[in-house]
Amino acid sequence: MAMTLRLTDEETELLRRRAEAEQRSMQDVARAAVREYVGRRDHDDEVDQAAAWVTGNFRDTLDRLGRA
Repeated sequence: MAMTLRLTDEETELLRRRAEAEQRSMQDVARAAVREYVGRRDHDDEVDQAAAWVTGNFRDTLDRLGRA
């Protein structure tokens, strides 16, 4: 799917410099950044869900540990 990404002049320059440093296209660097961002957010969501599960299922145990 194609899309248009509008960047500020500063963002464009930062992306250009990063792409040049990595000898990659600006598009490749931008796509990698999107994948990294989404992957990190997905991981954060999974950690939040796991923490909620632990808290919900072991509330009494956690309370006792907190008082120990």
